[in-house]
Amino acid sequence: MTRTELLDLIRNGENSKVEFKRDAIENRALAKELVAFANLAGGAVLLGIDEGGTVAGVTRPKLEEWVMTTCRDKIRPEIIPVYEVIRDMEEGKDVAVVTVERGWSVHHVWHDNHRTYYIRVGSTSREASPEELERLFQQRGSVRAELRPVSGASLRDLDLRRLRDYFQRVRQQSVPLDDQEEEWVSLLANTELLDSGSGRPVATIAGLLLFGTNVNRFLPHAGVDAAAYTGREKDYSAIERASIRGPMTPLISNEHIVENGLVEQTLEFVNRNMKSTTTLAAGGRRIDRPAYPREVLREALVNALVHRDYLLSSTDIELSIFEDRLEVTSPGRLPNGITPERMKVGCRAARNQLLKDVMRDYGYLEHMGMGIPRKIIKGMRDHNDTEPDLIEDGERFILRLLNRPR
Repeated sequence: MTRTELLDLIRNGENSKVEFKRDAIENRALAKELVAFANLAGGAVLLGIDEGGTVAGVTRPKLEEWVMTTCRDKIRPEIIPVYEVIRDMEEGKDVAVVTVERGWSVHHVWHDNHRTYYIRVGSTSREASPEELERLFQQRGSVRAELRPVSGASLRDLDLRRLRDYFQRVRQQSVPLDDQEEEWVSLLANTELLDSGSGRPVATIAGLLLFGTNVNRFLPHAGVDAAAYTGREKDYSAIERASIRGPMTPLISNEHIVENGLVEQTLEFVNRNMKSTTTLAAGGRRIDRPAYPREVLREALVNALVHRDYLLSSTDIELSIFEDRLEVTSPGRLPNGITPERMKVGCRAARNQLLKDVMRDYGYLEHMGMGIPRKIIKGMRDHNDTEPDLIEDGERFILRLLNRPR
């Protein structure tokens, strides 16, 4: 880091990636800040800077050794930071910069035989709540929320018609008779659609999302809120709004869809509200072309349903159709170190592996996990020479499709 870069950090003040500290702090206080940064997106502690941004300089002897010992003794799993000293920020006053990257594990402070997990919220570091901690572990791939049992939900809350179709037609295996409850429980527990660990079979989040008879009784946030607008911004006077609910999977009989799943229901909404462009081919023949290819829309919707964070219970997936674009907003940060740039080249990490596997069994997803580059990006380039926007915005991920070049 250069002196100019450090001056810019100080001038901008403390934020979600920068903390000011004097070097006289206790090692536990330093560990707290570094853990909070590592549990979010990384950051830097500037030692030798007052809270107000005044350069006080570092005075602790053997400061680098003290920092490294703190990271080894007070933080679990251990962190190895980048340590640098910027000399003479003011005459005779040096500043030490201790930088950590986003952790691949969830870190905690270890003090007096007690562990405390911290997260960064704006310009402060605070202890994580149980819900925030659970989401942290999920983001790092340590916890699979989709396998959590849903209190009060049982085998009777799963649609045996859809389950029978899935196991017989899709997976090509035999299934119990409808009245063979123990056999059904055994089959669904072994495929993680039920949880029988407590002695009483309880439907898991994945079981309800995929095959539930009344999904939103137990998971009110499991659906798609769709709206179509006349202009380029959200407006109360929408052309149409719909709260789309139901299980993800369709009910299929004799190779025909008898009841739509969430994907088909949402595509029907798009089809009703999506504009088409008309061109004239040779001979004056009229050709109508939809604003967005069906294959691209399908992939975008399935990705949102499969990869969203179902621990965020206060919001649905949002589908917004505007005059110039279509946006699918999925709750939750990208999991396991995935970034928009990595998605563009096919890097993949499933937050909800069971949902992904079952929807792939139905043919909704690419078996190689290359849906973003092969279907969405390539599909839009071929369709209208536009590049989709992949945006991580706080606790949500937005996929934006354009219906014409910028």
